[in-house]
Amino acid sequence: MSKQYRLMDVVTKGSMPPPCDETLGLTVTYAKDGTARGVWKVNGEMINGNGVVMGGFIASAADSMMAYAIASCVQEGQHFASINLHTTFHRPAFIGEIEVEAHVERMGKSIGYLVATLVQEGKEIAAATSSVVIR
Repeated sequence: MSKQYRLMDVVTKGSMPPPCDETLGLTVTYAKDGTARGVWKVNGEMINGNGVVMGGFIASAADSMMAYAIASCVQEGQHFASINLHTTFHRPAFIGEIEVEAHVERMGKSIGYLVATLVQEGKEIAAATSSVVIR
């Protein structure tokens, strides 16, 4: 079994983030009470054949930030996993910094609903929604 990362320790104690966050260049700066914020540093390896950021990377950044948002709400010993992820692209993204924010819209005993927005140079490039199972 792979190592499990305590996402809140990444934010509150400066622990190493999961490899996916490092690969993306995603830095989480805040995660509390169902809201998470951070900065995604897009590099040239994320550019597709059209010269813009590949949509899968955008969806991954949203998914990662939503994980921090839900992690700030679950109790010790609870775990969560994505059920679905829907991303709507509003405009192309380019190499540089993208602000990512996610928050828990609603959370029950076993399901959570989250939203995320990604903004580059003051313009929303994408929005994502996700449902997660909580156990």
